[in-house]
Amino acid sequence: MATPKVSFEVFPPRTVDAAFKLWDTAQALAPLAPRFFSVTYGAGGTTRDLTHDAAHVLRRTSGLPVAAHLTCVGASKAETMEVADSFARIGVTDIVALRGDPADGASTFTPHPEGFQDSCELITALAETGKFNIRVGAYPDPHPESTSQEANIEWLKRKFDAGAQEAMTQFFFEAETFLRFRDACAKAGIDKPITPGILPIVNWKSARNFAQRCGTPVPAWLDDAFAKAERDDRTSLLATSLCTEMCSDLIDEGVENLHFYTLNRADLTRDVCRALGVTPQVTLEDVA
Repeated sequence: MATPKVSFEVFPPRTVDAAFKLWDTAQALAPLAPRFFSVTYGAGGTTRDLTHDAAHVLRRTSGLPVAAHLTCVGASKAETMEVADSFARIGVTDIVALRGDPADGASTFTPHPEGFQDSCELITALAETGKFNIRVGAYPDPHPESTSQEANIEWLKRKFDAGAQEAMTQFFFEAETFLRFRDACAKAGIDKPITPGILPIVNWKSARNFAQRCGTPVPAWLDDAFAKAERDDRTSLLATSLCTEMCSDLIDEGVENLHFYTLNRADLTRDVCRALGVTPQVTLEDVA
Protein backbone atom coordinates (compact mmCIF):
# COMPACT_ATOMS: atom_id res chain seq x y z
CA MET A 1 0.00 0.00 0.00
CA ALA A 2 1.34 3.40 -0.98
CA THR A 3 1.83 5.97 1.78
CA PRO A 4 -0.60 8.86 1.38
CA LYS A 5 0.14 12.55 1.78
CA VAL A 6 -2.00 14.10 4.47
CA SER A 7 -3.40 17.46 5.56
CA PHE A 8 -5.23 18.48 8.69
CA GLU A 9 -8.12 20.82 9.50
CA VAL A 10 -8.30 22.68 12.79
CA PHE A 11 -10.62 25.37 14.12
CA PRO A 12 -9.60 28.64 15.80
CA PRO A 13 -9.70 28.66 19.60
CA ARG A 14 -12.14 30.86 21.52
CA THR A 15 -10.59 30.36 24.96
CA VAL A 16 -7.13 30.05 26.48
CA ASP A 17 -7.68 26.35 27.14
CA ALA A 18 -8.76 25.85 23.53
CA ALA A 19 -5.64 27.68 22.36
CA PHE A 20 -3.46 25.22 24.26
CA LYS A 21 -5.42 22.33 22.74
CA LEU A 22 -4.82 23.71 19.24
CA TRP A 23 -1.12 24.11 19.96
CA ASP A 24 -0.92 20.54 21.31
CA THR A 25 -2.66 19.31 18.15
CA ALA A 26 -0.18 21.18 15.94
CA GLN A 27 2.77 19.83 17.94
CA ALA A 28 1.48 16.28 17.57
CA LEU A 29 0.65 16.44 13.86
CA ALA A 30 3.23 18.80 12.35
CA PRO A 31 5.99 16.14 12.53
CA LEU A 32 3.95 14.06 10.06
CA ALA A 33 4.93 16.68 7.43
CA PRO A 34 1.39 17.48 6.27
CA ARG A 35 0.75 19.22 2.97
CA PHE A 36 -0.96 21.98 4.94
CA PHE A 37 -3.08 22.83 7.96
CA SER A 38 -6.46 24.41 7.19
CA VAL A 39 -8.16 26.76 9.65
CA THR A 40 -11.95 27.06 9.63
CA TYR A 41 -13.99 30.27 9.55
CA GLY A 42 -17.17 30.68 11.59
CA ALA A 43 -20.59 31.29 10.08
CA GLY A 44 -21.04 34.93 9.18
CA GLY A 45 -17.35 35.58 9.75
CA THR A 46 -17.84 35.13 13.50
CA THR A 47 -14.28 33.85 13.96
CA ARG A 48 -12.63 36.10 11.35
CA ASP A 49 -10.03 37.59 13.69
CA LEU A 50 -9.53 34.28 15.49
CA THR A 51 -9.01 32.51 12.16
CA HIS A 52 -6.47 35.16 11.13
CA ASP A 53 -4.58 34.86 14.42
CA ALA A 54 -4.64 31.05 14.47
CA ALA A 55 -3.43 30.90 10.85
CA HIS A 56 -0.65 33.37 11.65
CA VAL A 57 0.54 31.44 14.71
CA LEU A 58 0.41 28.09 12.91
CA ARG A 59 2.31 29.48 9.95
CA ARG A 60 4.95 31.19 12.08
CA THR A 61 5.52 28.37 14.56
CA SER A 62 5.32 25.36 12.26
CA GLY A 63 6.75 26.79 9.07
CA LEU A 64 4.19 24.66 7.26
CA PRO A 65 1.67 25.86 4.66
CA VAL A 66 -1.58 27.07 6.18
CA ALA A 67 -4.86 27.29 4.26
CA ALA A 68 -7.32 29.77 5.75
CA HIS A 69 -11.05 29.33 5.16
CA LEU A 70 -12.88 32.33 3.69
CA THR A 71 -16.64 32.63 3.14
CA CYS A 72 -19.14 34.94 1.47
CA VAL A 73 -21.39 35.32 4.51
CA GLY A 74 -22.09 38.60 6.26
CA ALA A 75 -19.59 40.86 4.48
CA SER A 76 -19.31 43.05 1.41
CA LYS A 77 -17.02 42.14 -1.45
CA ALA A 78 -14.54 44.79 -0.31
CA GLU A 79 -14.55 43.50 3.26
CA THR A 80 -14.09 39.90 2.14
CA MET A 81 -11.18 40.77 -0.14
CA GLU A 82 -9.58 42.80 2.65
CA VAL A 83 -9.67 39.67 4.81
CA ALA A 84 -8.02 37.74 1.96
CA ASP A 85 -5.34 40.45 1.67
CA SER A 86 -4.75 40.26 5.43
CA PHE A 87 -4.05 36.54 5.06
CA ALA A 88 -1.63 37.22 2.21
CA ARG A 89 0.23 39.82 4.30
CA ILE A 90 1.02 37.21 6.98
CA GLY A 91 2.22 34.71 4.38
CA VAL A 92 -0.98 32.66 4.17
CA THR A 93 -1.63 32.42 0.44
CA ASP A 94 -3.66 29.21 0.46
CA ILE A 95 -7.40 29.90 0.74
CA VAL A 96 -10.29 27.47 1.15
CA ALA A 97 -13.05 29.45 -0.58
CA LEU A 98 -16.57 28.57 0.58
CA ARG A 99 -20.01 30.08 0.35
CA GLY A 100 -20.40 29.49 4.06
CA ASP A 101 -23.24 28.42 6.31
CA PRO A 102 -26.19 30.79 6.69
CA ALA A 103 -25.59 33.34 9.44
CA ASP A 104 -27.49 33.52 12.74
CA GLY A 105 -28.97 30.04 12.43
CA ALA A 106 -30.95 30.85 9.28
CA SER A 107 -32.14 27.93 7.17
CA THR A 108 -31.11 29.45 3.83
CA PHE A 109 -28.21 31.55 2.61
CA THR A 110 -28.94 35.22 1.92
CA PRO A 111 -26.09 37.13 0.25
CA HIS A 112 -24.90 40.40 1.75
CA PRO A 113 -26.35 43.28 -0.31
CA GLU A 114 -22.85 44.26 -1.41
CA GLY A 115 -21.31 40.82 -1.09
CA PHE A 116 -20.48 37.84 -3.25
CA GLN A 117 -23.58 35.96 -4.35
CA ASP A 118 -21.96 32.54 -4.19
CA SER A 119 -18.65 30.69 -3.92
CA CYS A 120 -17.95 30.95 -7.67
CA GLU A 121 -17.95 34.76 -7.49
CA LEU A 122 -15.56 34.61 -4.54
CA ILE A 123 -13.26 32.15 -6.32
CA THR A 124 -13.17 34.32 -9.44
CA ALA A 125 -12.23 37.41 -7.40
CA LEU A 126 -9.50 35.54 -5.54
CA ALA A 127 -8.12 34.04 -8.75
CA GLU A 128 -7.98 37.45 -10.43
CA THR A 129 -5.57 38.72 -7.76
CA GLY A 130 -3.01 36.08 -8.72
CA LYS A 131 -2.02 35.81 -5.04
CA PHE A 132 -3.69 32.62 -3.92
CA ASN A 133 -3.78 28.86 -4.27
CA ILE A 134 -7.52 28.19 -4.03
CA ARG A 135 -9.18 25.10 -2.63
CA VAL A 136 -12.93 24.48 -2.45
CA GLY A 137 -15.45 22.14 -0.86
CA ALA A 138 -17.08 19.17 -2.59
CA TYR A 139 -19.93 16.87 -1.59
CA PRO A 140 -19.72 13.12 -2.31
CA ASP A 141 -23.28 12.90 -1.01
CA PRO A 142 -25.54 15.54 -2.58
CA HIS A 143 -25.41 18.93 -0.88
CA PRO A 144 -28.61 19.46 1.15
CA GLU A 145 -29.51 22.43 -1.08
CA SER A 146 -28.68 20.70 -4.36
CA THR A 147 -31.49 19.49 -6.61
CA SER A 148 -29.53 16.41 -7.70
CA GLN A 149 -26.08 14.86 -7.65
CA GLU A 150 -25.65 15.90 -11.29
CA ALA A 151 -26.31 19.54 -10.33
CA ASN A 152 -23.96 19.13 -7.40
CA ILE A 153 -21.14 17.94 -9.68
CA GLU A 154 -21.85 20.65 -12.24
CA TRP A 155 -21.50 23.26 -9.51
CA LEU A 156 -18.13 21.78 -8.51
CA LYS A 157 -17.05 21.97 -12.16
CA ARG A 158 -17.99 25.67 -12.18
CA LYS A 159 -15.81 26.24 -9.12
CA PHE A 160 -12.84 24.67 -10.86
CA ASP A 161 -13.54 26.70 -14.00
CA ALA A 162 -13.59 29.84 -11.83
CA GLY A 163 -10.03 29.21 -10.68
CA ALA A 164 -9.94 26.57 -7.94
CA GLN A 165 -7.00 24.17 -7.97
CA GLU A 166 -8.23 21.42 -5.62
CA ALA A 167 -11.40 20.28 -3.87
CA MET A 168 -11.71 18.69 -0.45
CA THR A 169 -14.85 16.71 0.27
CA GLN A 170 -17.31 16.66 3.11
CA PHE A 171 -16.72 13.60 5.27
CA PHE A 172 -18.42 10.28 4.55
CA PHE A 173 -18.60 6.90 6.26
CA GLU A 174 -17.92 4.41 3.46
CA ALA A 175 -15.11 4.46 0.90
CA GLU A 176 -17.49 3.57 -1.92
CA THR A 177 -19.28 6.91 -1.41
CA PHE A 178 -16.15 8.82 -2.37
CA LEU A 179 -15.14 6.45 -5.15
CA ARG A 180 -18.55 6.75 -6.87
CA PHE A 181 -18.33 10.52 -6.60
CA ARG A 182 -14.79 10.60 -7.99
CA ASP A 183 -15.83 8.50 -10.98
CA ALA A 184 -18.88 10.69 -11.64
CA CYS A 185 -16.73 13.81 -11.51
CA ALA A 186 -14.25 12.33 -13.99
CA LYS A 187 -17.14 11.39 -16.29
CA ALA A 188 -18.34 15.01 -16.10
CA GLY A 189 -14.95 16.23 -17.31
CA ILE A 190 -13.40 17.28 -13.98
CA ASP A 191 -9.68 16.60 -14.04
CA LYS A 192 -8.50 18.63 -11.02
CA PRO A 193 -7.62 16.79 -7.80
CA ILE A 194 -10.44 15.89 -5.40
CA THR A 195 -9.19 14.98 -1.92
CA PRO A 196 -11.40 12.92 0.41
CA GLY A 197 -12.24 14.52 3.75
CA ILE A 198 -11.82 12.06 6.62
CA LEU A 199 -13.51 12.39 10.01
CA PRO A 200 -11.99 10.13 12.68
CA ILE A 201 -14.91 9.40 15.02
CA VAL A 202 -13.87 10.65 18.44
CA ASN A 203 -17.47 10.59 19.68
CA TRP A 204 -20.13 8.67 17.74
CA LYS A 205 -23.12 10.64 19.03
CA SER A 206 -21.52 13.96 18.05
CA ALA A 207 -20.36 12.62 14.67
CA ARG A 208 -23.83 11.24 13.95
CA ASN A 209 -25.52 14.54 14.80
CA PHE A 210 -23.00 16.43 12.69
CA ALA A 211 -23.65 14.07 9.77
CA GLN A 212 -27.40 14.62 9.98
CA ARG A 213 -26.93 18.40 9.91
CA CYS A 214 -24.69 18.09 6.86
CA GLY A 215 -26.95 15.69 4.97
CA THR A 216 -24.42 12.84 5.21
CA PRO A 217 -26.17 9.43 5.25
CA VAL A 218 -25.45 7.31 8.31
CA PRO A 219 -25.21 3.56 7.60
CA ALA A 220 -27.27 1.44 10.01
CA TRP A 221 -24.35 -0.91 10.55
CA LEU A 222 -22.35 1.93 12.11
CA ASP A 223 -25.03 2.52 14.72
CA ASP A 224 -24.91 -1.17 15.60
CA ALA A 225 -21.11 -1.28 15.68
CA PHE A 226 -20.76 1.68 18.02
CA ALA A 227 -23.58 0.48 20.27
CA LYS A 228 -21.72 -2.80 20.79
CA ALA A 229 -18.36 -1.03 21.17
CA GLU A 230 -19.77 1.25 23.87
CA ARG A 231 -21.02 -1.74 25.84
CA ASP A 232 -17.55 -3.28 25.66
CA ASP A 233 -15.68 0.02 26.21
CA ARG A 234 -13.93 -0.38 22.85
CA THR A 235 -15.10 2.72 20.99
CA SER A 236 -11.58 4.11 20.50
CA LEU A 237 -10.34 0.80 19.07
CA LEU A 238 -13.37 0.59 16.76
CA ALA A 239 -12.98 4.19 15.57
CA THR A 240 -9.30 3.68 14.79
CA SER A 241 -9.82 0.42 12.92
CA LEU A 242 -12.81 1.68 10.90
CA CYS A 243 -11.05 4.89 9.86
CA THR A 244 -7.85 3.06 8.99
CA GLU A 245 -9.71 0.45 6.94
CA MET A 246 -11.64 3.09 4.99
CA CYS A 247 -8.48 5.07 4.27
CA SER A 248 -6.70 1.90 3.19
CA ASP A 249 -9.52 1.10 0.77
CA LEU A 250 -9.25 4.61 -0.69
CA ILE A 251 -5.48 4.30 -1.10
CA ASP A 252 -5.87 0.92 -2.78
CA GLU A 253 -8.15 2.67 -5.31
CA GLY A 254 -5.48 5.23 -6.19
CA VAL A 255 -6.22 8.01 -3.71
CA GLU A 256 -2.96 9.82 -2.95
CA ASN A 257 -4.03 12.57 -0.53
CA LEU A 258 -6.19 12.49 2.61
CA HIS A 259 -7.57 15.52 4.49
CA PHE A 260 -8.39 14.87 8.17
CA TYR A 261 -10.95 16.83 10.16
CA THR A 262 -9.15 16.73 13.52
CA LEU A 263 -11.63 18.68 15.69
CA ASN A 264 -8.45 19.92 17.42
CA ARG A 265 -7.83 16.45 18.82
CA ALA A 266 -4.68 14.80 17.57
CA ASP A 267 -4.61 11.32 19.09
CA LEU A 268 -7.03 9.41 16.86
CA THR A 269 -5.88 11.15 13.67
CA ARG A 270 -2.25 10.45 14.54
CA ASP A 271 -2.99 6.80 15.28
CA VAL A 272 -4.72 6.37 11.91
CA CYS A 273 -1.88 8.10 10.09
CA ARG A 274 0.69 5.85 11.72
CA ALA A 275 -1.35 2.78 10.78
CA LEU A 276 -1.25 4.02 7.19
CA GLY A 277 2.54 4.39 7.29
CA VAL A 278 2.58 8.17 7.77
CA THR A 279 5.28 8.52 10.41
CA PRO A 280 7.09 11.50 11.95
CA GLN A 281 9.56 13.07 9.54
CA VAL A 282 10.69 16.10 11.53
CA THR A 283 10.17 17.73 14.89
CA LEU A 284 8.26 20.95 15.27
CA GLU A 285 11.55 22.66 16.19
CA ASP A 286 13.04 21.51 12.87
CA VAL A 287 10.37 23.30 10.82
CA ALA A 288 9.96 26.38 13.04
